[in-house]
Amino acid sequence: IVCEMGQADSDPISGPALLCIGECKPEFVAKSAQHYTFVNPSVSSLSPSRGPESGGTMVTITGHFLGAGSSVSVLLGNQTCEFYGRSVNEIVCVSAPSTHGLGTVHVSVGVDRAHIESMLQFEYIDDPKVQRIEPDWSIASGHTPLTVIGSNLDVVQEPRIRVKYNGKESVNVCKVVNTTTLTCLAPSLTSEYRPGLDAVERPDEFGFIFNNVQSLLIYNDTKFIYYPNPTFELLSASGILDQKPGSPIILKGKNLCPPASGGAKLNYTVLIGETPCAVTVSETQLLCEPPNLTGQHKVMVHVGGIVFSPGSVNVISDSLLTLPAIVSIAAGGSLLLIIVIIVLIAYKRKSRENDLTLKRLQMQMDNLESRVALECKEAFAELQTDINELTSDLDRSGIPYLDYRTYAMRVLFPGIEDHPVLRELEVQGNGQLNVEKALKLFAQLINNKVFLLTFIRTLEMQRSFSMRDRGNVASLIMTGLQGKLEYATDVLKQLLSDLIEKNLENKNHPKLLLRRTESVAEKMLTNWFAFLLHKFLKECAGEPLFMLYCAIKQQMEKGPIDAITGEARYSLSEDKLIRQQIEYKTLILNCVNPDNENSPEIPVKVLNCDTITQVKEKILDAVYKNVPYSQRPRAVDMDLEWRQGRIARVVLQDEDITTKIEGDWKRLNTLIHYQVSDRSVVALVPKQTSSYNIPTSASISRTSISRYDSTFRYTGSPDSLRSRAPMITPDLESGVKVWHLVKNHDHGDQKEGDRGSKMVSEIYLTRLLATKGTLQKFVDDLFETLFSTVHRGSALPLAIKYMFDFLDEQADKHGIHDTDVRHTWKSNCLPLRFWVNVIKNPQFVFDIHKGSITDACLSVVAQTFMDSCSTSEHRLGKDSPSNKLLYAKDIPSYKSWVERYYADIAKLPAISDQDMNAYLAEQSRLHSADFNMLSALNEIYSYVSKYSEEIIGALEQDEQARRQRLAYKVEQLIGAMSLES
Repeated sequence: IVCEMGQADSDPISGPALLCIGECKPEFVAKSAQHYTFVNPSVSSLSPSRGPESGGTMVTITGHFLGAGSSVSVLLGNQTCEFYGRSVNEIVCVSAPSTHGLGTVHVSVGVDRAHIESMLQFEYIDDPKVQRIEPDWSIASGHTPLTVIGSNLDVVQEPRIRVKYNGKESVNVCKVVNTTTLTCLAPSLTSEYRPGLDAVERPDEFGFIFNNVQSLLIYNDTKFIYYPNPTFELLSASGILDQKPGSPIILKGKNLCPPASGGAKLNYTVLIGETPCAVTVSETQLLCEPPNLTGQHKVMVHVGGIVFSPGSVNVISDSLLTLPAIVSIAAGGSLLLIIVIIVLIAYKRKSRENDLTLKRLQMQMDNLESRVALECKEAFAELQTDINELTSDLDRSGIPYLDYRTYAMRVLFPGIEDHPVLRELEVQGNGQLNVEKALKLFAQLINNKVFLLTFIRTLEMQRSFSMRDRGNVASLIMTGLQGKLEYATDVLKQLLSDLIEKNLENKNHPKLLLRRTESVAEKMLTNWFAFLLHKFLKECAGEPLFMLYCAIKQQMEKGPIDAITGEARYSLSEDKLIRQQIEYKTLILNCVNPDNENSPEIPVKVLNCDTITQVKEKILDAVYKNVPYSQRPRAVDMDLEWRQGRIARVVLQDEDITTKIEGDWKRLNTLIHYQVSDRSVVALVPKQTSSYNIPTSASISRTSISRYDSTFRYTGSPDSLRSRAPMITPDLESGVKVWHLVKNHDHGDQKEGDRGSKMVSEIYLTRLLATKGTLQKFVDDLFETLFSTVHRGSALPLAIKYMFDFLDEQADKHGIHDTDVRHTWKSNCLPLRFWVNVIKNPQFVFDIHKGSITDACLSVVAQTFMDSCSTSEHRLGKDSPSNKLLYAKDIPSYKSWVERYYADIAKLPAISDQDMNAYLAEQSRLHSADFNMLSALNEIYSYVSKYSEEIIGALEQDEQARRQRLAYKVEQLIGAMSLES
């Protein structure tokens, strides 16, 4: 009989159930033995109080009398929580997916018709997410530890990890660490291990069982792979391995270290009996350091889900030493002792020998040092006599100074020989007078400070106004204002003042001021010094500079110089040093005087390894030593005749039919090649078109000779820098490469020893020291002249004192009291801007030719000069460049000269503007006719026409320019000029 209970009227009571059949008379009533009780169910808590939005959380509600009644319903908000089970005080149900998204919902519990009041709430939160798995691999049997990183992972009650492979699913357990981390054991790929599964496998499906979260059942964001299981061989055929105590047990196998990236490895546990041992793993074997055990023990290997026993080990303890063993050990020990004593005696004798050798080496080193010192002394004495020979004919007027015009052009417009400012203005057609008239109008504008400053500032603001244009405009303005140096100086000071202001406004480091030539002002400053220091150069600084140039040239030419690479035995530059031993001898050739064959022959020192062209150049230097370079004949236009007796004459050439060719290398002819002996008679004659020792196929030989000449000789102006090392040009017809003393390093087909290894070649760096020692006096003389305020009676040039005082004023004005900054400004302004240029390019000042090796040496001197002006400390080590190491000891004293020089200048009485203007006026008067002002203005005008709109715009905005109607005047000028164009 099933019936539904009605509502209890009074307080809950307990009693038996009465069953009446028909009427409820005593005889028709059955009474239950058990009592039925009315209760009031209540709830007190629920666990957990939150779960994923997808549901599936087992929610346990705790309270009293919850086991009463026949049916139970639980609602989370308006969603049914599916009943799972209950006990006296608990109800368990499974949460459904949330229909209202995330958030908190009310929990209501009903038992039959009773609705239990509760304040309980359940929170739906974001489904757990997985970001990555580490490591993303396992082995086929699984059970390796994995770490899962993600979010909300702690809301999953029984997290599990799953894979599906070949239609079969495998699941393994996970454990919650915290909200973001789970630790899992990898599921096995197959339920039973198949030994054939040796390939790397990727499961068909891989994912997580997180309550009811469907999205992670298949997790696609991982490339999870399974490596084959490790397999082991048996310890021995019988399965038992005999071992001595402490010997390592080696288990051989395959696939012991999966080739996975990252640091994760398989975790092996090896048990000997019950005791674990320390394990070292490699790809094919396990090394196990066993504990101290004796007897037989089973070996078990645990890795992932695999448990394998390769057999047992039987540890046999060592027996104690026997008598024969003791005797043999004693004998061995005594023998060893005897050997040790013998070795000690031999070592003692050897070390004594070594000491003697060391002393011998020390003596040799001392001898070597004294020989180097002697060689330096001899070389210096020799050079002194050479220099004296050279300077005995050269009183100070004999130094081949270039005239002011040529000098100024080389500094202002380097590389341009015939500049328009040197010529009269020429105008096409018959508009000459009108153009000259218009340019005179332009001259008035240029002489207007407001216009000139606006013109320069406007040009510098244009993006298309290049660095080259800036230098050109600065040089043109200075040549145009050569006759008005007071005005030019005033403009220059204004521009420099603006430049300093701008430099400080842009928060640039103050030391960077005037470092490069990036503005018109900086190039104008160079040109200003070039104009005003010409007299000082001629009267004072020129002589030590010329002496240094001659000393370098003579010292270089005393040893072999390679005609092709430009390398020399004597050099200051590591790059231009011949790094091998070249045998050579000094010869004296008696050269017939080209002006008068009957006068005495002129002795010329040459080397027997010189090429014919080098010999010709040395003869020209000797014969025409007092003639400026530009007025001498060129070596390339002369032939060298070797005269034997009155009739026999041989024309010597760099290349002819006798030239030696080995493989694809052709060696230039030298005096050794022709076997020219000491005191031979030679003559320089103008080049002839034919000679008996030129091959009959003259056209071929002539072309190769002329190509050689055009490649390695430059017949142009003396200052065309022949300093760049000539290139090796193979003859086009034959592919033959030309060489002289050393084959170019780039070619690998030279024999070992042709150039020596890098290590051996470093030995020759000491030659740099010998050359430096010889030239030291000349470098010191030059530096001393440039860095002293008193020069053999002539005073310091006014321009230097005036400009340095101007820089100090600017520093005071801007509150710069750092002495290093002031020092750097002065260095950037004069020594590094003007003097370095002159030291590197003496051909700007003298009519001379600067060869490639001389150029390289002057560059080293110039670098030393620059380092001397620097305020920063130079930390030098063995890897520093050789040119820095060469002068490392001298630079501190040079630096002190520079500091003293700047301090001395500061102490000199200031120059009044009146005195300075008088000096500038005098300079203007002396050189006013050197440049054609109209030509210079015509060149400057090209910039006015190019940027006319911008210039007129700038003038219209400037108040002073408006007052003077400068914009209108520019338009007038443009109109006048465009009529003629």
